[in-house]
Amino acid sequence: MALHIHEAWILLFVLPGLVAPAAINHEDYPADEGDQTSSNDNLIFDDYRGKGCVDDSGFVYKLGERFFPGHSNCPCVCTEDGPVCDQPECPKIHPKCTKVEHNGCCPECKEVKNFCEYHGKNYKILEEFKPSPCEWCRCEPSNEVHCVVADCAVPECVNPVYEPEQCCPVCKNGPNCFAGTTIIPAGIEVKVDDCNICHCHNGDWWKPAQCSKRECQGKQAL
Repeated sequence: MALHIHEAWILLFVLPGLVAPAAINHEDYPADEGDQTSSNDNLIFDDYRGKGCVDDSGFVYKLGERFFPGHSNCPCVCTEDGPVCDQPECPKIHPKCTKVEHNGCCPECKEVKNFCEYHGKNYKILEEFKPSPCEWCRCEPSNEVHCVVADCAVPECVNPVYEPEQCCPVCKNGPNCFAGTTIIPAGIEVKVDDCNICHCHNGDWWKPAQCSKRECQGKQAL
């Protein structure tokens, strides 16, 4: 009986050594996607905080180094807190600028229009011209056209006419006025009918003529 108990104890000590665990294949237990992604990100995107700066193309700059990021033409300085970029107050571009370059930190005008445009026509700087008989204009250095319109005096007649290429109307037959429906010259008395003699007001040519009745010739004949 004692012999059998001793053999049983030997089997208990031998069996654990014979029964070895199966070899674990890591391919049978793939890692979670989150762990893989985290591992890949650490390999691709290094953390340069406090060590340098990275531009849009992935180039690394040292602390204190100046560089131009891809989204701006203004220079930046790499600091421990990240890029510190210049933001100057750029001058305004002339509204007549025809060529603007954006190569630098501020846009720069390379060519300003050197002419004026007026009613569909172009004029050189300081050029004088008359778009109409009553207008005198000049193309200013600011590319703006300044014009002066003639102020015509009141004509001394009731039938003024406009001559070609002249601004103001002229009285071709001299001063006159209306006596009823008849135009009479100024400066003299005019017998407009058998009973009335009229004359124009001095200087007031737009007023009707002053007339006085005389003894009618028809009555004298009777």
